[in-house]
Amino acid sequence: ENPEFWRSQARTTLQTALDRKLNTNVAKNILFFLGDGMGITTYTAARILKGQLQNQTGEETVMTMDTFTNVGLVKTYSVDFQIADSAATATAYLCGVKTNLNTIGVSAAARNGICKSQKGNEVTSILKWAKDAGKSVGIVTTTRVQHATPATSYAHSASRKWYSDADMPEAAKNDGCTDIASQLIKNTDIDVIIGGGRKYMTPSGTKDPEYPKDYSSMGKRKDGRNLINEWQSLKTGKVAHYVWNRTDFDAVDPETTDYLLALFEPGDLRFEADRDPSMDPSIVETTEKAIRILQKNPKGFFLLVEGGRIDQAHHDGRAFMALHETVAFDSAIAKGLELTKEEETLTVVMADHSHPFTFNGYPFRGQSILGKSPLWASDMLPYTTLMYGNGPGHKITNGKRPDIRNINTNYVQLSAVPTESATHSGEDVAVLARGPMAHLFHGVQEQNYVAHAMAYAAYCGNYFRHLLGVCSLLNVILTLLVLI
Repeated sequence: ENPEFWRSQARTTLQTALDRKLNTNVAKNILFFLGDGMGITTYTAARILKGQLQNQTGEETVMTMDTFTNVGLVKTYSVDFQIADSAATATAYLCGVKTNLNTIGVSAAARNGICKSQKGNEVTSILKWAKDAGKSVGIVTTTRVQHATPATSYAHSASRKWYSDADMPEAAKNDGCTDIASQLIKNTDIDVIIGGGRKYMTPSGTKDPEYPKDYSSMGKRKDGRNLINEWQSLKTGKVAHYVWNRTDFDAVDPETTDYLLALFEPGDLRFEADRDPSMDPSIVETTEKAIRILQKNPKGFFLLVEGGRIDQAHHDGRAFMALHETVAFDSAIAKGLELTKEEETLTVVMADHSHPFTFNGYPFRGQSILGKSPLWASDMLPYTTLMYGNGPGHKITNGKRPDIRNINTNYVQLSAVPTESATHSGEDVAVLARGPMAHLFHGVQEQNYVAHAMAYAAYCGNYFRHLLGVCSLLNVILTLLVLI
């Protein structure tokens, strides 16, 4: 109630902004955190949940993401759709070009599902640019490692759904296209790979080590290849570990490890709220292990960390799960900052797209973010402050909404329109940055700009060649000066 509280707080923030100096160092490392489906509403609601999990009111909580000094907005549309998917958006922010829906690592000249259109239209990602510049590279995800976001860092595919050869039409295979899982071990020499997706790596009928009696967890490949064994063979002479459980993961020593392939589930990982800590490490722990392995390279590293199940929870209309995934994601960001030095590490956080997720009503300060509005609707029934524009939570019976007065709100949130899965939404998403050249992340930009800004900061990709050109020119000038 005291106005001086707010004035003092604002003066402190203002002075911090006035004292800030631009960091124009070359980024030795790039830490890129991608919150899949983490739109602004998700970001805000997760901030409140994080505080409330710490017995605070929540609204005033400062997330790790909130401490980033540079913030911008990016436009998420794809070349062919107003509202994009994770494949098209990943191609934009990782490869630097916008493309069509459902395609990964190819330009917009390629067509969804048409193998022949893929040929000659492949585009590479910043993960490959970093590897070519001598850096170590890695991917950490809470989904399968063949899913759209991680796959775009290493694969080229006219369809994001070609996880294994069993998912491909015969015509595509006959035309020479290969599945995403096989490209994982072939295209780029990735030092650290952590996520799920075991079943896309092994022959059809192969029993899963964790769920041997579950048919849906069995290997899927029709070509008989065991890509895990092939990966191990490719790493002969190096210290390379394949692990699928917590015990073996914990036993991996980052100081002596050259390569790590960790696949904790047949498909996507479990939601953070459902995770069995005795079997699967958290995204915080996987992020830490990846950084400790990669940072041994004196030339630096590039690491993509995806909070991929934020999106999947939203598709299911489960706000509880989506927000807990986001809180865990924020903790992983904190761990990344703890393990690196800001003067040499560019850390970027962004979402690829948003969801039709709303935060509404007039809840009181400190009211549970997963609770109900204190003001009821005109049909004299309560409603949750979080809900969806569309999704599986459409529950109208005989023209009436369900009475949720006595229902725990860890359930499928209400939606206005019935769809089997909640769609994405098309508003701009935030990009946050700190570290070398973080000021390049500003204003309102096209999503593909992000890859170029990261590459420039680290002098990799086309910007590495530009640096070589500048250095060559300087050498010529210095030679001429000596001669004069």
